Amino acid sequence: MDDGLATPAEDAARFSALQARLATQFQTIFPVQRAARTIVVLPSLTLDAEVLTKIDGAIHYEQRLLCMLLLLRYPAARVVYVTSEPISPAIIDYYLQLLPGIPRDHARRRLTLLSCHDPSPRALVEKVLERPRLMARLKAAMGDPDQAHLTCFNVSTAERTLALRLGVPIYGCDPDLLPLGSKSGSRKLFRDAGMTLPEGFEDLRDGQDVAGALAALKARDPGLRRAVVKLDEGFSGEGNAVFHYGAASAPEAILATLPDMDFVARDLDWARFEEKFVEMGGIVEAFIEGENKRSPSAQYRIDPSGRLEAISTHDQVTGGVSGQVFEGCRFPADPAYRREIQAEGMKAAEALRQHGVLGRFGVDFISVPDMEEGGNGWRHYAVEINLRKGGTTHPYMMLEFLSDGAYDADSGTYRAPSGQPLFYYASDNLCAPQYRGLTPPDLIDIVVDNGLHFHTSTQEGVVFHLIGALSEFGKLGLVCVAASPERAEELYHQTVEVLDREGAAG
Repeated sequence: MDDGLATPAEDAARFSALQARLATQFQTIFPVQRAARTIVVLPSLTLDAEVLTKIDGAIHYEQRLLCMLLLLRYPAARVVYVTSEPISPAIIDYYLQLLPGIPRDHARRRLTLLSCHDPSPRALVEKVLERPRLMARLKAAMGDPDQAHLTCFNVSTAERTLALRLGVPIYGCDPDLLPLGSKSGSRKLFRDAGMTLPEGFEDLRDGQDVAGALAALKARDPGLRRAVVKLDEGFSGEGNAVFHYGAASAPEAILATLPDMDFVARDLDWARFEEKFVEMGGIVEAFIEGENKRSPSAQYRIDPSGRLEAISTHDQVTGGVSGQVFEGCRFPADPAYRREIQAEGMKAAEALRQHGVLGRFGVDFISVPDMEEGGNGWRHYAVEINLRKGGTTHPYMMLEFLSDGAYDADSGTYRAPSGQPLFYYASDNLCAPQYRGLTPPDLIDIVVDNGLHFHTSTQEGVVFHLIGALSEFGKLGLVCVAASPERAEELYHQTVEVLDREGAAG
C-alpha cells in the first residue's frame, strides 16, 4: 500500500515490479476470450491545466475513451470507468447498443461507473487520489488485482501513484520515459534514429534562447519566412506560436517582436507564453512551407511482451492559426505515402522500444511534395512523438471494436473479417452555435430518424463521441465509417447537414 512516504526511486522500483504482472496477464488472460478480467479506464487528461482551459468542453474529453466500453464484448470482462462528472445514462446506452452479439443488460451488469462529482479544471487522477471513499469503491469494483489493469489517456507520476495504491499495472508508458515524447525529446530521438526533421533547436529555456534560436535559423536560411515556437509539453497544437520574420534578424531585435507572434491557444499572450516556456522548456523549428502540405501520422503499439507493431496511419485534419490545431483525421493516410511514413516512423518506434516504452503511441510528420529536379514523391519531416492515446487513437479503437477486423501493415489498409476494406473520417471538433441545447437523447433521435447510426451488417455508419459537450458547447465528435474514403467523407458532410438542419429547427 502506498503511504505517500516512498522516494521517487522507491516508487519507480515498485512500479517496475507491478508492471511485470502485466506481462503475465498478457500471456494468460488477454488471449482467452472468456477469461475474467477487469479494465479500469481512467481518461484523465493529465496535461497542463492552463492550456486545457483554452479547449471548449475539455472536461468532456474524458468521454473520448468510452469506446473502451466495447471491451464488454468479452463475456467475463468487467469495465470500471471513472470520470470527473457523471455521464448521462443515454450516452452509456448509446455505446452499449453498439456491442455485437451481447445483450445490453448483460453488459450493463459488468460495467461500473464512478464519478468524482467535481467539474473543476484539474486532472481527473488528482481528484480520484484525494477521495479515499471513492478509491475504496474503485478497489471493490475492480476485484482481483491479478486480473485487472489500468488504461489511461496518458501516464504521469500521478497515474503511477494511483496504480501503486490500487496494486494494478498500467497498460501505458512509464512516466520516467515521458521526456522522450516531449518536443525536445522527440527531436533528439528523431536525430539519433537517422530521421529527417525540420531545422531547429531544442532544450531552450527562456525568451533569450528563443530569440537566439530564431536568429540562428534565419542565418542558416536567409529565405526562411516563418518559424514555430513550441512548448515542450504542449498538445494538439495549443502550445505553439508562429513567428513571422520581418526586418529583424539579430537576437535583440527578434526578442522585441516575440509578443507579435501568432499564438495558437486562445487568449494566450507572450508574457504568459514565456512563463510557460520557462516552466517547461521548448523548441524552435523552421516552419515547413508548401502548397500541398499534409500532416500524416503513424501509430504503433508495443505490447507487454516487447513486440512492436504498426497499427495505423492517418492524415490529420488541422485548422486554427497556420494549420497548427488538430481537428480530426482520415484513415488510412494517402496511399501515395502511407507506407513511407509507416516505415520512417518505425525508426522512432524501434528506438522507443529499446528505451522500454509500452503501449500505444504516434509519430507525427509534415509532408510536402518533393520539388527538387526529378522529384515526384514526398518529403517527410518528423515533428512529434505522442506517448499517449492521441486524437487518432479512439477513432481507430472504435473501428477495431465495431468491425473485429485487422490492419494489414504491408498495404496500410484495414479489412473487416469479410475482406471488405474499411475507411473513416473522424473529427473531435464538429461545432456550431445551433447545436447548443441539443441533449444526448435529442442526438440519438436525430441519428435514428435520419439513418446515420452504425450498422454492423453493412459495416457503415456514424459513431459519435464527446456527446456530453453537445448541449453546453455545441460541440461533438464523430467517426464516419464506410467502404471507401469518398463514402466516409460523404457521410461526414451528410451528418453535418442533418445536424445543422435539426439544430436550427430547435
